[in-house]
Amino acid sequence: MGAVQSHLTRRRFVTVIGSLAVLLVVAIVVCASIGPVRIDLFEAIDPRGDGVDATILLRARVPRVLLAVAVGAGLAIAGAVLQALLRNPLAEPHILGVSGGAAFGGVLTLFAASRLPLPSYLLTPVGAFAGALAAMLIVYRLGTVHGRLQPYTFLLAGVVCNAFTGALIMAVNAMADLFQTHGILFWLMGSLATSSYRLVLSSFAYVILGGVLLGMQARALNALSLGEESAAQLGVDVASVRRTCFVVSSLMVGAAVAVSGMIGFVGLIVPHVTRLMFGPDHRLLVPASALVGGIFLATADTMARTISSSSEVPVGVITALCGGPFFVYLLRRQGERHFR
Repeated sequence: MGAVQSHLTRRRFVTVIGSLAVLLVVAIVVCASIGPVRIDLFEAIDPRGDGVDATILLRARVPRVLLAVAVGAGLAIAGAVLQALLRNPLAEPHILGVSGGAAFGGVLTLFAASRLPLPSYLLTPVGAFAGALAAMLIVYRLGTVHGRLQPYTFLLAGVVCNAFTGALIMAVNAMADLFQTHGILFWLMGSLATSSYRLVLSSFAYVILGGVLLGMQARALNALSLGEESAAQLGVDVASVRRTCFVVSSLMVGAAVAVSGMIGFVGLIVPHVTRLMFGPDHRLLVPASALVGGIFLATADTMARTISSSSEVPVGVITALCGGPFFVYLLRRQGERHFR
């Protein structure tokens, strides 16, 4: 653990996080100023203006960009933590079936909302979190052989879980009416469209709470990178750390899926890029991944809503086009290392 953490100084931490925070602010401003309708940014923030540009900027674009930042940060943190827990660079909420479980829980609550007295915006986060946690527990149990977690068995269990939850989602969708079917399918493809600052604030609350709780486990995650036995010898309660990280990661993924639908590969790409740039120390990796994840998803969503003049492309399509080839590259690299 000492070898992992010795290169991180307070000055380096402040420099990296400060620089990324500035880049995030710049990304928010740039992404909010870009859209299918051209606006004058100075006119939009001028109180003496006619208000049209201000309405487009503050009611449509800014909350959407901020929601993308919150969702991207949450998924990136969850991906970084899961990769550390499993000691597997291919681990990611979408691939492990956690996002699929969250999506099934969310779809089930969307389907049941019309038959229950509670509104869907209250039920969906609960259902998504329950689905994410259930999927995580099932995959974890399937991936544990003779009391030891087998990373590749864990990944295979995640693939099976994804297929199973996908079939369940299609079954629920088949029983829904036409209006519900359209909403479910659009939600599953991933959408960050919102004009609600309350939704944005609640999303940031989940991300900040989860990020703080997982950041407190950074030293333990560094120790786990040396192996379970080494971590235990260094005084880490491996079972407790895993339990805490799995539950909190599921909460963050559930919250992200509840507000944005299925957006995959953010938790795969961002931690890898961040680790290559700033190193493997999770004291820096976790907050840096959050900032890079926000920048990445805000940029991807801006591409999704501007790449076509006739219609909006689901943001999940953009992240999948980036993440699919990246996953294949990592898979081949891991295979080459395994057979050397």
